[in-house]
Amino acid sequence: MKAYICAMEEWYHYLILIPVGFAVGFINTVAGGGSLISLPLLIFLGLPPSVANGTNRVAIVIQTALGTAGFVSKGVSTAPFNIYLGISAFLGAILGAQIAVDISGETFNRILAIIMIAVVLIIIFKPKMKLQDLQEKISGKHLWIGIVAFFFFGIYGGFINAGLGFIIILFLHYVNGMSLVRANATKVAVVLIYTFAALAVFILNDKVIWGVGLVLAIGNGSGAWLASRISVKKGDGFIKTFLIIMVVAMSVKLWFFG
Repeated sequence: MKAYICAMEEWYHYLILIPVGFAVGFINTVAGGGSLISLPLLIFLGLPPSVANGTNRVAIVIQTALGTAGFVSKGVSTAPFNIYLGISAFLGAILGAQIAVDISGETFNRILAIIMIAVVLIIIFKPKMKLQDLQEKISGKHLWIGIVAFFFFGIYGGFINAGLGFIIILFLHYVNGMSLVRANATKVAVVLIYTFAALAVFILNDKVIWGVGLVLAIGNGSGAWLASRISVKKGDGFIKTFLIIMVVAMSVKLWFFG
């Protein structure tokens, strides 16, 4: 590990991690896609991709823990529904973190860009659901649909995680009838649960640099705490606008600057 530890020995590298982590934590908590910023940064600072991926999970655990606490402090919790989904995603993440996908980085980025564009089109053109018309469906067949879906979400989350937040929010909103605020709170809690599984796999494979991850986590956690409380206060309109902006921005980046 010594070679890539040395790449992070410049003191200003650590100062860069905190403000970037703050932005990433805020973005991840309100929408998703923040890892598309933090992962390239860690690689740019000298970490091999697999080590950057593992180290980034340290910050995600702290970020989602504080984000969940922020939502709970505002009275927003979907337990035990989020726990059921989290357990399913946890199992998927164990598998996903061990998968090596034989695909070029450019091809992967373009596929993900197409997915992001599809997401923004759904956000824009899906018939509006008024808050008074929303009826949460979090039991019976809808619970089981969620459990199955989140196993596969967990596989992708364990593999790389970037951009999954968009899909989770939309799934919970349109399949389970959750408001965007409650869907967001559920997403953050589920990501917290399955990231423990992914992080464990990376740790067992010696792919985590704790010092770098914990410094990044200072920023991620701060951004997540603020974002969770703001999103509850601002409501669904704020989250929807933020989602559209981030999906478009991430799609353009992946397609043209991947």
